[in-house]
Amino acid sequence: MLDAVPPFRARPDAQDGERVIKLAVLAVGGQGGGVLADWITDVAERNFYVAQSTSVAGVAQRTGATIYYIEMARDTGRLPVFALSPSQGDVDILIAAELMEAGRAIIRGFVTPERTTLIASSHRIAAVSEKIEPGDGRASSSKVHATAEAASRRFIAFDMEKIAADNGSMISASLLGALAGSDALPFTRESYEQAIGAGGRGVKASLAAFGAAYDRAHGTAAPAPKPAEPAIVASASGAGRVSGPQELLQGWQVLAARIDLMPLAVRDMALRGLRKVVDYQDIAYGREYLDRLDKAVALDSADHAHALSIAAAKHLANAMCYDDMIRVADLKTRSTRDKRVRREVGVKDGSILQVTEYFHPRIEEFCGTLPAGLGSYIENRPKLAAFLDRRINHGRRIRTDSFAGFAALWFIGGLRRWRRRLLRHRVETVHLERWYASALGHVPADYALAVEILNCRRLIKGYSDTHVRAQSKFDRVLSALPMLKGRDDAADWIRRLREAALKDERGDMLDGALKTVATLGPDPATGN
Repeated sequence: MLDAVPPFRARPDAQDGERVIKLAVLAVGGQGGGVLADWITDVAERNFYVAQSTSVAGVAQRTGATIYYIEMARDTGRLPVFALSPSQGDVDILIAAELMEAGRAIIRGFVTPERTTLIASSHRIAAVSEKIEPGDGRASSSKVHATAEAASRRFIAFDMEKIAADNGSMISASLLGALAGSDALPFTRESYEQAIGAGGRGVKASLAAFGAAYDRAHGTAAPAPKPAEPAIVASASGAGRVSGPQELLQGWQVLAARIDLMPLAVRDMALRGLRKVVDYQDIAYGREYLDRLDKAVALDSADHAHALSIAAAKHLANAMCYDDMIRVADLKTRSTRDKRVRREVGVKDGSILQVTEYFHPRIEEFCGTLPAGLGSYIENRPKLAAFLDRRINHGRRIRTDSFAGFAALWFIGGLRRWRRRLLRHRVETVHLERWYASALGHVPADYALAVEILNCRRLIKGYSDTHVRAQSKFDRVLSALPMLKGRDDAADWIRRLREAALKDERGDMLDGALKTVATLGPDPATGN
C-alpha cells in the first residue's frame, strides 16, 4: 500500500501545459484543513502554477466535513478556468483527515479507481451515529480499508494523527507530508518545507511531523512494528507495577495470589476486574469481588473454555463499579484527569486552565448518597421527596480550577469510604446478587444460558437518567426467562433480545422481539 510509484504524469488526453490538477481535502473543525489548503496552494505557486482554493463548509462538525477544493495548472500565460467545487469522478487527489471521511468521499463518488490517489489518516473519530448507539456502534474500519483499496487508483493510509501528536503539531502537517511523499504532485520536498516555513508559527514541530509522514508515505521510513497480541497473564502477583503503603501492598499481593490459583484462561480478565474494583473502592471490596468470582469458577470447566468464569470476571467488576455521585466527583478531581485535559487542550507551561464541570443531580442521586435508612425515609415520602427535588434538581456549574469548587468535589469523592452504608450501594448490591444468582442457577441445566445472562450486564451503564433507562432494558430482557424456560434455544433468544436492546435507544426493537418470544410455541427439540 505504501510502495513508491513513478512520479506524477499527466493523463494522455491532455497536454502537460493544459493539465488541471484537482485536489480535495476533507477535514472537520480543529484539524487544520484551511491551513493545509493554504500550504498546497503556496507550494503550487512556488512552482509556477496558477492555483485556486475554495471551501464548502459542512453543516456541523460530525454531520459534514468541510471540503477544501484546490485546482491548479501550470502557468502558460493564459488564465485557466477553474471550478469552485469537486464533481463526482473528477478528482485527482483526495485527502481525508480521518478514515471514515475517506469512506464518505467514496460514497459521494469523489474517488475513482482509474484516477484518484486517496490519502487518509487511519485513526478514527467516532461519529454521532456511532456514539448514540447503546451497544458497540462503531463502523468497521477494515471494510473502509478494503473499499478504499478497490475504489482508488492508489490508497495511502496510516495514523497521521499520532505522527502529528508525537511531534507536537497538528494533523495538517502530517497530511501535507503524506501528500509530498506520495509523489502525486510534481513538486519537490523542499517546496513543501518552504511553504511550511513561510507560516512563521510552530514551524519546527510542523516540519518534524511533515518529515515523519513524508518518510512513511515515500516508503523510506522503518515499518512500524505490529502490536503484539495481549498475552494471557501467567502470574497475577507479578503482573504490572503497583505502588502504595506497605499495608495496602500486602493486601493486594494476597488478592493477586488468589488469581494465580484460577485457571489460566481466567486470570487476565480476573486481574483487570480486580484492579478496577480496588481502584473504585478498596482492598476489602476487591476481596468481595474475588469471593463472588470464585463461585463461578467452581461451577466452570475447561470443556466450555471457561466462558462462564471470564464473563463473570468482566461483568461482576462492572456491576460492582457502578457510577454514582461519589465516583463522578472522584474521577473529576484526580491529578491524572487534570494532566489528560491539559494534554488534550494543549495547555502550555505557565498558562492558566479554567475547567467548568456541569452537574444536574436529581433527588434519586441525592438520596443515594445518604445513609440507607435516611435515604429510604425520604424516598418513601413522595411529598418530602418532591419538596427537596425542587431545590436540588437544577443545573450547576462548578469551577474545579478554583479552591471552593475543587474542595466541594473532593469532599464528595472522599465519601467513598462510607459508600457501603449508603442507600445506592444497598440497592445496587441487591440487584447484583439477584442477577448473579439467576445466572449461576442456570449453569447445571443450561450453561450457555447462564453465560448469556451474565453478558446481559452490558445493558446497564451510565449515570442518572441514562442508568435508569439502561436498567429498565436489562429487566425487560430478563423478563423473557420464564417464557424461555426449558427451550434448547433459550440462550440464543436472550442474546437476540440483548442485541436488540443495545441497537435501539428507544426500545422499539426490544418490544418487537419480546412480542415474538411471547408467541413462541413448544420447543420442537424438547416439547417444552
